[in-house]
Amino acid sequence: MTSTQLQNDIERHFAAGPKAIDDQTAMEVFLLFRAALENGEVRSASPDPASPTGWRVNAWVKRGILLGFRLGVLTEFPAAGFSFVDKSTFPMRHFSSGDGVRLVPGGSAVRSGAYVARSVVCMPPMYINAGAWVDEGTMVDSHALVGSCAQIGRRVHLSAAAQIGGVLEPVNACPVVIEDDVLVGGNCGVYEGAIVRKGAVLAAGTILTRGTPVFDLVNGEILRAQGEMPLIIPENAVVVPGSRAIAPGKGHALSQEWGLSLYAPVIVKYRDDKTDLSTTLEDLLR
Repeated sequence: MTSTQLQNDIERHFAAGPKAIDDQTAMEVFLLFRAALENGEVRSASPDPASPTGWRVNAWVKRGILLGFRLGVLTEFPAAGFSFVDKSTFPMRHFSSGDGVRLVPGGSAVRSGAYVARSVVCMPPMYINAGAWVDEGTMVDSHALVGSCAQIGRRVHLSAAAQIGGVLEPVNACPVVIEDDVLVGGNCGVYEGAIVRKGAVLAAGTILTRGTPVFDLVNGEILRAQGEMPLIIPENAVVVPGSRAIAPGKGHALSQEWGLSLYAPVIVKYRDDKTDLSTTLEDLLR
């Protein structure tokens, strides 16, 4: 089945609403669709130089994932003495040595419908949700989360406890995108469709959301999400957690009296040879 045929069938069964539940053809189409997700043949967002963000949202793919939730029924999935209950359409993925993925023992899980490329390293415990895309050479470290539909590029390091949000709904919204060669430090959080460009470094504890302004000290700019444009961290930017004074207005006097400030991520520099030297340990760990 071609990608166009698969898209047309997914759109048709999704539009059928609850009627699709009793349609065996709908389940057959979904299983083909889920396999295409896992093989990397389709994805919820794709690179697109013509787009203002550099990414194109494939809303039909998100509808396909939602169709799977509609078609599935609660099912028990026993695993290593534990009992899990989830929709029958999204069991845990199983890997073999032929897949070329290092899934280290210790409580990790990858949900069906996620694409995990060869040479990806999964350190326990971590979780990759349905619809996510994790490309070659990436390390998903302990306690890291890759949310549904999140797009993770090549040679990315998601450090311990990094949280990458997804964005499954609304279907036309861009998911979180972490482009190639990004280093996401420990306890970072990237949410609400933020895009982190190639080579950027997020220092430990950096939080990025749609409502988070980012202060670029190098260029004297404040980066924000505007309209349909998400928050975008520039290529090779080095972002650290910072703080800023509370603006004049209600509560300003109290904030001064109490010594309060607001969280503010700050771009302190752009990646150079010295920054790269600090990340060479990544290659040794793989």
